[in-house]
Order: sequence, then structure tokens, then C-alpha cells
Amino acid sequence: MFVLYIYDLKAKNKKSFNRTKRLFYYHLNRLPLKKDVWKTKSAFAVETKLEKTMDGFFKRFGKSVIVYKAHIESIELLS
Repeated sequence: MFVLYIYDLKAKNKKSFNRTKRLFYYHLNRLPLKKDVWKTKSAFAVETKLEKTMDGFFKRFGKSVIVYKAHIESIELLS
């Protein structure tokens, strides 16, 4: 079972957006995520055991990041 996070960064102006983006990806890269985690530009899925870690990560950014979370069983590529 996985937890799918869909997120969007938001800010009042360009300077604030760039600062939030730098901090977001800096802290995201410091998390104990495996390299094989399913990830796209604005979404990623982690194993259920990392749910609390990811929730805490997103709470750190408050209203600067909009996040949706879904529990899923599998991910399939449709091409």
C-alpha cells in the first residue's frame, strides 16, 4: 500500500515563490526516501510507513504548499 501526495507550491510574488521552491526541494532531498520512489513534477508516492514523516514535512511549509493525500494500492503506467 502506498500514500500518494499531490502538491502545488504557491506564493504571493516571484521572489517568495523561488524561496519556497528552494527550501522545499532542499528539505525533500534530505528526507530518507529511496531512489526508486515514484515521483513526478508535482506528485509522489511513498510506502505507508513513511506517511507520518511526509505529513510532518508538508506541515513545515504551512500555507505555502497545497497538498492532497490519497491511499492507493498500485500505480500503473498508461501509455
